[in-house]
Amino acid sequence: MFGVLGPVVAWDGSGAAVDLKGPRHRAVLARLLVARGRVVPVGRLVDDLWDEPPPGAVSALRTFVAALRRALEPNRPPRTPATVLVTEGPGYAVRAPTDADRFEQAIATGDLDRLDEALSWWRGPAYADVAEEPWAQAERARLEELRLGAVERRADVLLSLGRAADAVPDLDAHATEHPWREEAWRLLALALYLTDRQGDALAVLRRARGLLRDHLGVDPGPGLRRLETDILRQADAGAADRVWVEAAAAYERAVAPAARLETSVDLLRGLALTGGGGLAAAREQRYAAIAAAERAGDPELTARVIGGYDVPAIWTRADDPEQAARVVAAAERALAAGVHDAARARLLATIALESRGTRAPRGPEAAREAERIARRLGDPALLAFALNGVFMQSCHRAGLASTRDSIGTELIGLSTSHGLHAYKILGHLVRLQARSALGDFAGADTHAAAVDRLAARHERPLAVVFTTWYRALRLAATGAPLLAAEAAYRDAASTLDGAGMPGVERGLLPLALLCLRVGREEPAAADPDAEWGPYAPWALPWVLLARDRPAEAAAALRRVPEPPHDLLFEALWCLTGRAAIALGDRPLAARARAALAPAEGELAGAGSGMLTLGPVTHHLTALAAC
Repeated sequence: MFGVLGPVVAWDGSGAAVDLKGPRHRAVLARLLVARGRVVPVGRLVDDLWDEPPPGAVSALRTFVAALRRALEPNRPPRTPATVLVTEGPGYAVRAPTDADRFEQAIATGDLDRLDEALSWWRGPAYADVAEEPWAQAERARLEELRLGAVERRADVLLSLGRAADAVPDLDAHATEHPWREEAWRLLALALYLTDRQGDALAVLRRARGLLRDHLGVDPGPGLRRLETDILRQADAGAADRVWVEAAAAYERAVAPAARLETSVDLLRGLALTGGGGLAAAREQRYAAIAAAERAGDPELTARVIGGYDVPAIWTRADDPEQAARVVAAAERALAAGVHDAARARLLATIALESRGTRAPRGPEAAREAERIARRLGDPALLAFALNGVFMQSCHRAGLASTRDSIGTELIGLSTSHGLHAYKILGHLVRLQARSALGDFAGADTHAAAVDRLAARHERPLAVVFTTWYRALRLAATGAPLLAAEAAYRDAASTLDGAGMPGVERGLLPLALLCLRVGREEPAAADPDAEWGPYAPWALPWVLLARDRPAEAAAALRRVPEPPHDLLFEALWCLTGRAAIALGDRPLAARARAALAPAEGELAGAGSGMLTLGPVTHHLTALAAC
């Protein structure tokens, strides 16, 4: 291992420092390390190491390389090729990791402990002993930018964990030392505000504005301006309350009933995003607004009332399936009456969303048509709504995590460009699920941190439910002891209390615990009081097996339906296939194997962002042997 986060050093396998001889030897090594594994031709090395190369420069370089090889591999047998400092083609390369490589990997996780550990590896400026060399400048600047970004990312994580006070001292020093980094000032001001130091937060923002204007001649960027506006707006919340009351009264006096219906949908959308009781109340009132619009006999009004409720949805099972079916029917009636293209796309996107988790072909058809219209019209908000419908209809077979990842990527880009905050959170949640299915927990961690940050900034409490469940999944998938993983799932389940999402909550905890045990080939528990909700058909064979009633379990297994087209498609097929193995049902095992084959290489069920049964490959192997 080589160290470049400070003076250049090398450590042997025991962690002891290697004697690298003189400064010229260190310079040779540093020049090769700067290349990050690429070959540096001998001629380039000579030119970089000497201002005016002497006649014997090449021979001297080879002498330095030979000495370095002896130091780096003292036990290498004579006449065997070097494996660390290698000769390749026209020059030399170093084939060994550095602490900079380790640093980049650690900070990519977004985990607070890993960030703390990674920042502790810095022993000074990168490549400190060759700081003046032109060939080192670009790499030194790159690593310094990574370090500064990691400092800010660590602070961001502290804020998302509710530890703003812990972030203030380091951020104050960081912003003072690097006054042109707007993100440093933004985080410092936000941390101060979150610790009830509103005046200090505004003073920091004014200081940043003065420095940028006086020394660089530029105004603060949108991040700083938006934070200042948010703080000032919060300070004036009392006045805002008064404005709300007065405006509502004036609206009530002046606006016609039909227009009130449209406005009520705007209010219901905002209410739904508050979570908990707000979501449940919005769901109760939504169909009443649709029914009132239909009674008015105006298809365009009905279309606006139906399509105006564009609340982003991440879970592919409806909270109220009966109401969802009534909304779909109303949307189809509005479509049949004839509406303009934008309204048509919103109605189709609504049908795609409300048909989620079913096997009906209308949902995918509506999603595709809504997306086509939205792309043709070039309306970003409409396209985001349509893409949500496409996502909801992307579970028609196993192995579609990469497809959903692409949808999430587009949602994030679209939302970032056009300020669609709720859909930006959705995009990160979609990618969190997809990266989990693909086993990329470093990537999923990044999206989970982004969701927490955006949810706090825009007051979207329901988003944290999904990141909490993700972290329980991650713990289970990365080998945590069974009891610890079960405890994490139970803690995650507590976030669903009062969340207003029965489609997510019902049966999820016992299902997660069953999947954990089946995935690890542990005996399945048989809790007689477990509420399995919609997952009862897939759980029942396991419950009966746990009670040593194999004949009844086999009968229950024969009645298990095809899994719905939702985010738990692979998980339910794995439960079915594993039960088929346990009960010797070879035809059903073969069907499960065929259904799961497209997901080979993914983690079973992890695309839900909630639970997993481990690698699909493991289950396919077991099914093939049945």
